[in-house]
Amino acid sequence: MKEVAAWFHAKWGVPECVYTECMKAYIRQETEYGWYLCLDGGYIAGGLGVTENDFHDRKDLFPNVCAVYTEKEYRGQGIAGRLLDAVVKDLKSKGITPVYLVTDHTGFYERYGWKFLCMVQGDNEPGMTRMYIHK
Repeated sequence: MKEVAAWFHAKWGVPECVYTECMKAYIRQETEYGWYLCLDGGYIAGGLGVTENDFHDRKDLFPNVCAVYTEKEYRGQGIAGRLLDAVVKDLKSKGITPVYLVTDHTGFYERYGWKFLCMVQGDNEPGMTRMYIHK
């Protein structure tokens, strides 16, 4: 768990303890929101998580897919898309739908069934960011 939290921290700058606490809550079955990885041997090729809120002002739009990242050498192989599909299917199997995510990207998430919903204000961010929904 420490290794995974350190990997996400290195990508996004959120303190490792935040990731660790989220992962522990999932393992203890205190939440339905988990973390998903694509591994190549012992190496993390990509990952993402699900949280209540991904640091934005629309607390009514949850859960949020967060921390989507694929290592550069693994990009273009569909890893993020497969992870996104897996998380949506997993949450739907638990009766959790819709799912949201915030991003500055345009064009990428639409390929995997995500639809632009609205602009949201990020915590401590000067500008607005895009909110997507997957039903």
